[in-house]
Amino acid sequence: MECKLENVTVYYEVYGQGRPLILLPGWTMEASANARIMEPYFQDRDGWRRIYIDPPGHGRTPGADWITGLDEMLDVILACIDHIIPGQRFALYGMSLGAYLARGVLFHRQDLVDGLAMVVPVITPTDAERDTPPLTVVVEEPGVMDFLSDEEREMMGSVVVRSKRYLEELRAWPELAEQEQSDVAFLQTIRENPDAYRCTFDVDALEEPFTKPALIITGRQDSAVGYADAWRLLDNYPRATFAVFDRAGHFMEEKEPLIGLLISIKIRQKGHSQRQ
Repeated sequence: MECKLENVTVYYEVYGQGRPLILLPGWTMEASANARIMEPYFQDRDGWRRIYIDPPGHGRTPGADWITGLDEMLDVILACIDHIIPGQRFALYGMSLGAYLARGVLFHRQDLVDGLAMVVPVITPTDAERDTPPLTVVVEEPGVMDFLSDEEREMMGSVVVRSKRYLEELRAWPELAEQEQSDVAFLQTIRENPDAYRCTFDVDALEEPFTKPALIITGRQDSAVGYADAWRLLDNYPRATFAVFDRAGHFMEEKEPLIGLLISIKIRQKGHSQRQ
């Protein structure tokens, strides 16, 4: 589906009916991949309208010369939400950099947000300022790194659980059509500029704590964004569940069942909160 704004058309996908849930992907990830990860968590669970957004430069939403950093990217996301569900209450989900942008949405629309979930969230956009553990391979099954393609070897190089099961999961991902692929050059221009790869305001400087249900899931071995920085957010979220998974890097290897369980619990809490 397309959300036609004044100076950009945003692509998004919708699944299900009910209360709106806005889902923002990780950096360079497209809406379809985000849906492929998240939709199994909603099997046999009605009542949620899942809206997967491609931010500018992601998937089928083009980049633009006037979008020079995360401020403009966030403005587009906010305008898209206002267009798709004008004035409606909604919940938020963000993965990695998507969690940072989700907190930017919360900063501007806190009166409309009923819940927030974040998985491997970027807390500090500047790499040098992050508290991260070194890359540590926790599990490497014999032979799993043999006979890999160059692309697979590069991807598995940052994985902390190198199992045949996880390799099979990677190989099961479908090839993206050309029109679905993110604009890597556009995104890289932003990513390589520390001033562009952050909002000009503090997304975590909320006027008051967010008292609705929240979920923060981190990986103990996540060498990309870490887990310790996320702990600093807890004062903002007095109803937050905070989880640190062992045997988990930034890709949350083999943790789908646990993530699904925690999301399911928080979904029930959000629904109960709205009925009160």
